[in-house]
Amino acid sequence: MIINYGGTDTVIDLETQKDLIAKTLHDIGKRFSKVLVLPPDITRLHSGAGEITKMLYEMIGKSNTFHIMPTIGTHEPLSDEHIRIMYPGIPRELFIVHDWRHDTKEIGIVPSDLIKKLSEGKLDYEIPIQVNKILLAGGYDLIISVGQVVPHENTGMANYNKNIFVGIGGEKTINRSHFLAGVYGMERIMGRINTPVREVFYYANENFLKNIDILYIMTVKSKNDKGKLVTRGFFTGYDKETFESSARLCQKVNLTKLKEPLKKVVVYLDPIEYQSHWLGNKSIYRTRMGDS
Repeated sequence: MIINYGGTDTVIDLETQKDLIAKTLHDIGKRFSKVLVLPPDITRLHSGAGEITKMLYEMIGKSNTFHIMPTIGTHEPLSDEHIRIMYPGIPRELFIVHDWRHDTKEIGIVPSDLIKKLSEGKLDYEIPIQVNKILLAGGYDLIISVGQVVPHENTGMANYNKNIFVGIGGEKTINRSHFLAGVYGMERIMGRINTPVREVFYYANENFLKNIDILYIMTVKSKNDKGKLVTRGFFTGYDKETFESSARLCQKVNLTKLKEPLKKVVVYLDPIEYQSHWLGNKSIYRTRMGDS
């Protein structure tokens, strides 16, 4: 881990984030000339990833080959308007679209015996691990994944290597890992750090991506007492501990536990971020965390 900064009452402004990014780039002690940044799409508009990506562009993008591939998974590619809203000031031609059906390469297979164990005997298929070919053959000497750690219905906590194996992953990896989560039960996954799908991604990371260094920049955000979203944590590094440290803070500031189940929940979804019923289902998933 390079940066582990924050707490439940911490507020990290943009100037401090810029300083933390500069320290991270200095501390990696590596020369680079070709950079790939992997930030989220418009469904993570409020993550702060847009601002961080713009900082990276201003700090290193103008003097190096600099590409941005939003980690859309199976979502629609960002429109010009979405890029303008989320990544203002960054040239459109720097953006590359991830095609999850056609632009991926299989780098390994998570064996069926592990899937059977993780699913408690409910599944016994293999999970092929597919990632966008650009990760393997793009010739990048610095790859940076940017995003927010937030409770998630598929992996327990979003971000870290989910941003790779789903964000720029292929059809079989995405579909089979999501089905594993569905079979195991979203209610047992939401908000937890170690889950069946995360274990699949840990296995894939350790066995198939060990020769590819990916620098992770992860934020944790929550609302202050005035209802404004602020950054509580800022974490950078290459390792599992960087993610788990950020996820522990996320659990403290992003989970609301109730004494009794709610009978009715009315959820507002920002129409800029969520433009399909399928994405809107997230409003249902995220009220269904199980007990414990």
